[in-house]
Amino acid sequence: MSPKASPSGHHHGDLRNALLQAALELIRERGPHGFTLAEASRRAGVSVAAPYKHFADRETLLAQLATKGYREQQDRFAAALGVSEDPVEQLAAFASAYVRFAAEEPALFDVTFHAGLDKSRFADLAAAGDEVARLLLPVSGRLAPDQDNAFDLLLRVASAAHGLAVFLRQGLFGTNDGALTDAEKKAARTARDIAQRYNG
Repeated sequence: MSPKASPSGHHHGDLRNALLQAALELIRERGPHGFTLAEASRRAGVSVAAPYKHFADRETLLAQLATKGYREQQDRFAAALGVSEDPVEQLAAFASAYVRFAAEEPALFDVTFHAGLDKSRFADLAAAGDEVARLLLPVSGRLAPDQDNAFDLLLRVASAAHGLAVFLRQGLFGTNDGALTDAEKKAARTARDIAQRYNG
């Protein structure tokens, strides 16, 4: 039998990851709402029934990708926090890393933040998001010891970084090679400005 006679999905040996990768490619092209499970199946080279061996529905597949997105963020943000012992500089580094994540992993960024998933349905997704918060809240807590203020500080920094990341993705800072670096610097500078208000 010719190798082309069987769908490629039967040869890769990992149907789940093949489908996740195919879905990521489609999200990169069309956004998290712009494809069906059947399209992901065709992209992965498997039958349209194949995804249901691993994913109850399209949202379950998206939740897996969003969980991966949060875990990638956690790894990047943990590395960013290691650049300094100063919580102001740590928050600045976090904001910069947030922008770079959006630029380097646009599909993961979009599925994590724009898929509209109900976290109450997906325990792993909710837990992955909580782990990111648990990583970052102690840093903002060093500047704003009251728990509510610490969350408020983190939310302000993250919101500013998110907005800059979206602006970067939309080309508002240009499309040259220096646009990402400039956006990272803007994010770090904005985070410092916000954090220093809490630092007295």
